[in-house]
Amino acid sequence: MSTLTREKLAQASQLVAESPFDVWLTFVRETALGGDPVLPLILEGGLTWQSALMVSRSGKKVAVVGNYDADPLVHSGDWDQVVPYVQSIREPLVAALEELVGPEGLIALNFSTNDVKADGLSHGMFLLLEDMVRGTRFAGRFVSAEPILARLRGQKTSTELARIGAALEATERMFGDIASFARVGRTERAVYDRVHELAAERGLGFSWDPSGDPIVNSGPDSMIGHGIPSDQIALAPGHIFHIDLGLLRDGYASDIQRCWYIPHPGETEVPEDVDRAFRAVRASIEAGFAALRPGMMGYEVDAAARSTLVSAGYPEYLHALGHQVGRVAHDGGTILGPCWDRYGQTPRQRILGDEVYTLELGITVPGRGYLGLEEMVVVRENGAEWLLPPQRDLPFLGSD
Repeated sequence: MSTLTREKLAQASQLVAESPFDVWLTFVRETALGGDPVLPLILEGGLTWQSALMVSRSGKKVAVVGNYDADPLVHSGDWDQVVPYVQSIREPLVAALEELVGPEGLIALNFSTNDVKADGLSHGMFLLLEDMVRGTRFAGRFVSAEPILARLRGQKTSTELARIGAALEATERMFGDIASFARVGRTERAVYDRVHELAAERGLGFSWDPSGDPIVNSGPDSMIGHGIPSDQIALAPGHIFHIDLGLLRDGYASDIQRCWYIPHPGETEVPEDVDRAFRAVRASIEAGFAALRPGMMGYEVDAAARSTLVSAGYPEYLHALGHQVGRVAHDGGTILGPCWDRYGQTPRQRILGDEVYTLELGITVPGRGYLGLEEMVVVRENGAEWLLPPQRDLPFLGSD
């Protein structure tokens, strides 16, 4: 029995009870090839045949699965009823819905036009499900489960927060290793390779595609954004050295950015242009931090940081201020971003307690490179709380 799975299923039961839906239904198959993003929260292991995992308004949890998948679910103790089948899921699924769905009840499915982490139901499986209920009273009863999924992923339990904390501890240690290893003449790729070597030794994974994690930037010629560390660009005096790193530990992620200045021989102070940019980035993140509290909308928090940066004389950043972090770096739900079409409705959603966000932005300093910071926070009743001490000054690289 997994404490985490038990916590999340209990949370799901409460969310369904508070929702307008009679049943939340997760419909999957062959999950070893990549399944619904919600599965790791509610199930240990995988499923092979067509499978229906249902949480009802009454709190009853029913799993209709292939007979060879049934025993682990029974053994977990997480499901009130496990119904195995051999030839077809159709009849036992409809029978379960007959029990759980009222005369006018709605069935929430995992599809969304806004949130990729709430969009785990494939089009083929949706069509299959429609065919299975054709001619029954459940035809036309399907709606999006996005409101449930956003809160289930977003509002972290105590176990989830502890695991995120462990990932952040590993990340903080890795930044110390990076600062010790990175020196003038070493390439971006050498730094990247060193991080991967240490991560393998420590049994750590990466919060996004490992080919671009960490992002390593040194100087004005480096790829900004989701770039690949270069084996041609070496760390050099006068450069800003920037790292965007996310590590996975015990199934949960971190996402942190840190910067250093690489001094020229005899240089004793950070140059004015670099220091001014750092102070503007720091102040903008602090403005977002101050605005982040339950009840605010995502775009309102972004606007506080964005206006602070623009008021300091810099162009606005071309992305959201922050995203939620959990199982991966970009974990769905509310976005702390502007109301741009690409974000759908996610910036217009209200912030809730126990959600974990990044606060991130940066400035490209001419001739120096990219100066970006990223912090992680958890939303509490009265506002945000740093999950890792934020970077408040810009150290010289190699000044240890």
